[in-house]
Amino acid sequence: MDITEANGRLLDAAESLFYEHGLQAVGMDRIRTASGVSLKRLYQRFPSKEVLVEAYLRRRDRRWREALAEHVAACPSVAARPLAVFDWLEQWFGEPDFRGCAFINAYGELGTGSPAVAGAVRDHKAEVLRYFTGLVRDAGVPNPGPVAEQLAVLADGAITTAAVTGAPGAARRAREAAAVLLGAASAA
Repeated sequence: MDITEANGRLLDAAESLFYEHGLQAVGMDRIRTASGVSLKRLYQRFPSKEVLVEAYLRRRDRRWREALAEHVAACPSVAARPLAVFDWLEQWFGEPDFRGCAFINAYGELGTGSPAVAGAVRDHKAEVLRYFTGLVRDAGVPNPGPVAEQLAVLADGAITTAAVTGAPGAARRAREAAAVLLGAASAA
């Protein structure tokens, strides 16, 4: 098994186990077993659990944002693209393995004690805000920053609400609020 394959298997196992069970509940032995990679190779690639958690979060960030952007780009109306984010969220919330925001979950478990985890979480949230800002700007809102921040808060709130309640409809409620915000900002 080459290094790339080992990394992929380790990160796949880490993502699956961490997202389903939580960071603190999953030990390195469990990741080794699930990945089929030797413990020696695991520690060669990721010398500590913190390093593995950061790598998992950074890879998840990239994948999550790519899937979101692909969905939103398919929306033919540039003005409706900020709202398409909430449509994608609703689909995600309905998936059987949905467990909320991996980044909020990670921050809640390790963020205050791990600068690397906190940094990965903050970087993800900054990228999501940057993405919203571009969508809002492209939709024609003259001052996109504040509206993008509000939409990011709505998205995080919907994700958390859906995780706690199991109700994918939280995305619809957030979408309705986002439409009001975007309408008011465009009219101003």
